[in-house]
Amino acid sequence: MILQALVKHYENLAEEGRVSKEGWCRAKVSYAVNLSKEGKITGFISLKEEEERGKKKVWISSYLQVPEMVTRSSGVLANFLCDNSKYILGIDGAGTNERVLECFQAAKEKHLTLLADVEGDMARAIRLFFESWKPDEAEACSEVKEKWEELTDGGNLIFSMGMQYAQEDSFIREAWEKKRNASGGGQEGICLVTGKRSEISRIHKTIKGVPGAQSSGAALVSFNAPAFESYGKEQSYNAPVGKYAEFAYTTALNYLLSQKQETFLLGDSMIVFWAESGKEEYQEAFSFTVDPKPDNQEEIKNVFQKLKTQSPIEVKGIVLDPEQRFYILGLAPNAARLSVRFFYENSFGNILEQLSRHYERMEIIKPSWEQREYLGIRDMLFETVNQKAREKSPIPNMAAMTLQAIISGARYPESLYTDTLIRIRAEQGCITWGRAALIKAFLIHNRKLEKGECYMALNEESKDTAYLLGRLFSVLEAIQTDANPGINATIRERYFNSASAAPASVFPILIKLKNSHMKKLERDKMGSKIYYEQLLTKIMGNLDAFPNRLSLEEQGKFILGYYHQTQKKYEKREEKTNE
Repeated sequence: MILQALVKHYENLAEEGRVSKEGWCRAKVSYAVNLSKEGKITGFISLKEEEERGKKKVWISSYLQVPEMVTRSSGVLANFLCDNSKYILGIDGAGTNERVLECFQAAKEKHLTLLADVEGDMARAIRLFFESWKPDEAEACSEVKEKWEELTDGGNLIFSMGMQYAQEDSFIREAWEKKRNASGGGQEGICLVTGKRSEISRIHKTIKGVPGAQSSGAALVSFNAPAFESYGKEQSYNAPVGKYAEFAYTTALNYLLSQKQETFLLGDSMIVFWAESGKEEYQEAFSFTVDPKPDNQEEIKNVFQKLKTQSPIEVKGIVLDPEQRFYILGLAPNAARLSVRFFYENSFGNILEQLSRHYERMEIIKPSWEQREYLGIRDMLFETVNQKAREKSPIPNMAAMTLQAIISGARYPESLYTDTLIRIRAEQGCITWGRAALIKAFLIHNRKLEKGECYMALNEESKDTAYLLGRLFSVLEAIQTDANPGINATIRERYFNSASAAPASVFPILIKLKNSHMKKLERDKMGSKIYYEQLLTKIMGNLDAFPNRLSLEEQGKFILGYYHQTQKKYEKREEKTNE
């Protein structure tokens, strides 16, 4: 299904001219080797472009269409017209050596063979260059010496005469097409993607753009050991994919990974998504709803409101079809190969519907300073990690599992909940609104807790013991802070973890401490004392006893009770300030 969907997407992209046709590919190119008609190097043309990345401006290589490049592992294999300095010039950062000379010789043989009878000044100049160029004398060439470091940094080079690139020359293009059409003779079989009989691709092109994978690219389909083979079928013959399908799916996936607006990193997984029609408006709508930013909250609200009323959803003037098939693919690095974390397909409308339900479960009272209404999945996962750690990534597989659960409507991963509890305990009861919302959503969806309205804000009617204990702890903390203004640490830092797990061992101590704090309030703030006594009476009147232990589910309710009661306290302070 993955390869079939990618092949279909390639065909849509090819129709619009956004990707290369078979036999060609888009590659990053740093410099053009400018040749005279006699095949002499007259200079190097930089093809790098300046791009803003955050606050910095960096120079990056341009994407150009070049003849399809080979898949290299450790052997010497030359590309046609586009390659690095080892193959084109026979040099690297340290100069030249036997290995580098082998690379140059392979490129020389390939170009002289392919261009042997090709007409035109460009083909003739390239032939003359390879016949006359001597890598061991490269330092004597002033043009090469001047840009030695830039040329040998691993970037690709192409040939040009002025501003005409070799791969654009009509005679050379015709020669390349003839060579490509004449090649073949490989093993044939039924392609598992198209269902047609064709030549099977022995080695698939690599996929680039997945962080953590090899910079040269990693394979999505690959067999590199006898243990993975069956019935004597070696390498990719073990999963027969035709030449066309192999080219199409790799081209489409590499294109998607090169488009920042159609991907995002979640944990260690690169998330790629696309609509069957190939229209970018669907990708854009999915991107800003699944990963909201502070400046697009109203836009997201508008999308979900239209979804509820079954009104047309527009993006850039295009009305989105809720029945449009939509694909989401999660890829993670795995040595020289890529690991598929998940692949999900559904109608675009259903995916938006599940996102909307998730955000509804996440609705909770927030601090007054919080401007965000929607907490994106990436920010939600950020709540499970140590905010002060250098590496702030969640557990690798959990991130992809969480996204898949949200878009499919499945249960949240248990580790999402337990990791949130662990983080709260590690930070001695530090409960952000994001953590409280996450716990609420988990308990509603996975544990069938009462529906959201009852747990959006303080539920004074709840008689749930764990929830009441959380409220009680918050009130006891408030009494302490009111009685001791400016106190550095409260009972939260010392007792929260124990109180939320083993209430019977802690609350009797806290009640005794409360009595001494109430005496202070009686002396200095009689109104506050009366208010707290009434609140304590109401809460403790619904408690029969302090339980010895609270389960993980009950600890979540304790946290919600504490968070809601604390937010109520801040709400009252804000009301007094406004008055």
